[in-house]
Amino acid sequence: MRTAGIILIIAGILMFVFRSINFTKEEKVVDAGPIEINRKENKTIGWPTYAGGVAVVAGVVLVLAGKKRSA
Repeated sequence: MRTAGIILIIAGILMFVFRSINFTKEEKVVDAGPIEINRKENKTIGWPTYAGGVAVVAGVVLVLAGKKRSA
């Protein structure tokens, strides 16, 4: 449980720092023999700010629960 907690804490901190992820998706529009037309589209995946806080709190709870079990 401690490992999952640490991963959640790191993910939550990264969610605070990076509020969204941007990437480019390329898809084929027309593929007619030797002619190929592609379209590039910018995509954004975003999340609310409080989601990072929830992940950090959940990670801390898991780390603390792991320490109580091992003691």
